[in-house]
Amino acid sequence: MHVALYFYDRLPVKGYGGTQRVVVWLARGLAELGHRVTLIAGAGSRVPEATLVPVDVRLARRPDFDVAPFIPRDADLLHSFVPLRVPPASPWVWTLEGNLKRGETAPANTIYVSADHARRNGSVSFVYNGLDPAEFVFRAEKADYDLFLGRLHKEKGYHWAIEGCRRTGRKLVVAGGWRPSLSRLLKFVGSVDGAEKAEWLAGARCLWMPALWDEPFGLTLAEALVSGTPVLGTRRGSLPEIVSPDVGALGDTLEDLVQLVETAARKDPHACRERALRHFSHRAMAAEYVRFYRHYLETGSLPAGRPAGASVGA
Repeated sequence: MHVALYFYDRLPVKGYGGTQRVVVWLARGLAELGHRVTLIAGAGSRVPEATLVPVDVRLARRPDFDVAPFIPRDADLLHSFVPLRVPPASPWVWTLEGNLKRGETAPANTIYVSADHARRNGSVSFVYNGLDPAEFVFRAEKADYDLFLGRLHKEKGYHWAIEGCRRTGRKLVVAGGWRPSLSRLLKFVGSVDGAEKAEWLAGARCLWMPALWDEPFGLTLAEALVSGTPVLGTRRGSLPEIVSPDVGALGDTLEDLVQLVETAARKDPHACRERALRHFSHRAMAAEYVRFYRHYLETGSLPAGRPAGASVGA
């Protein structure tokens, strides 16, 4: 199969950029499964597994941009990771990585990134994001710290992680965009990426993910699990799908998380990695997308997604 992937920025990204990393990992996964990949992306992109068709980033970000002339004639399908206001006449699908704004609707060919994400938008069609395990470090022996990794926005619940560790006397490493406070138990390391990020993930006793919004997927969850690091989080959005009882613990309040942190930190690192490899690897993601592509080309509609497992209890 010849798949054309589209994202309007230069790839790969440095620093924050979950969607950009997913596109690169999908290109890699499709190529490893024997498919031909064309990447329509910003000029200067470097993704060895795909043939690049460069676009001017400034033009591609305009609402009237037409991607159709950039799609190879022999491509079976275009898979876009940005909304297309000028859709092509040829077959195409779109993956929505975020949440729609109030009043917005998505076209029928939209693929979501978790069952909860799809359900909240009146659909059953979803494919979990996947990552390349080779870019992460697995470590069964953990260091003496918990980790919060992500944007320091209120909806991400970073202040719950800080307060929870203050109450329990646990050391917390906060990796994000700005310094929220200073404490002998709090180590702030700023934005991290690449090998540095992989090391912090691998060494943590657990990852705090106290989301206060409905996470569509939460790529950091998969990054922690593939590193052998269990997750402590809230029952919001995709978390009950990603975090099964053998790899973490979920609660509803800060008090729940304080009570559950020791339970989460005792989960088996090998079970964490096995779950990530089975459900959230780049190859697993690519194989599921191929199933979606073929179903869409044959029927003109999208199939139902395949849930990763049951939700976790307190």
